[in-house]
Amino acid sequence: MSPERFAKIKEVLNRRQPDLTVITDNVHKSRNLSAIVRTCDAVGISHVHSADPDDGFGTHHGTAKGSHRWVKVSIYEGVEKPISLLQSQGFKVYAATLSDRAVDYRTLDYTQPSAILLGAEKWGVSETAVDMADEHIIVPMMGMVESYNVSVAGAIILAEAQRQRDLAGLYNESRMDPELYEKTLFEWAQPQIAQFCKDRRLAYPELTEDGDIVNPSEWYRMVREEKARKGKWG
Repeated sequence: MSPERFAKIKEVLNRRQPDLTVITDNVHKSRNLSAIVRTCDAVGISHVHSADPDDGFGTHHGTAKGSHRWVKVSIYEGVEKPISLLQSQGFKVYAATLSDRAVDYRTLDYTQPSAILLGAEKWGVSETAVDMADEHIIVPMMGMVESYNVSVAGAIILAEAQRQRDLAGLYNESRMDPELYEKTLFEWAQPQIAQFCKDRRLAYPELTEDGDIVNPSEWYRMVREEKARKGKWG
């Protein structure tokens, strides 16, 4: 871990937006899912909620460009669960859908806790999700087609959310829960050791200012002693 790399990781974490997220409603094409995740990382989103993706959440590595490492994806059976969960946490859910009450996506305030709801490629947002959403939004179209590709529409809406939040100064300092920040910082800086600790239910060791383990030989000694004491991991 170079000091420059560790500094970059901290800069990115400091810009994460814990109260901005995306819900995908039966979006199943891996290329679209990957593009959405990549856009989420680009605007500072750390958590995506995916309802009913076919065969789980399969990201297309050529599109994601590694962004799946930096964005947590929670998978649900049924779109009701993530919508209800986020609304209970104070989020407004904005469904990208054509309806009589849909408004231009640029008219809403994305500096408040916001969840952008994106629907399936062919059918759009489900009727259940439409009914549960707080607002309906559209991206105005000037041509013959009725809508953008789902990942493109998501990118357009999220770019507006980023613009508003940048103007409001929401990227200027860390807004993550301190405990989650430190946990994520370690997992990003030392992914292999983090997985080692998870598999063995060990606490993460302390990091230096440059992202290395403090006194690694002492930590490895403690790990060996713990293994000897338990006899086996688990």
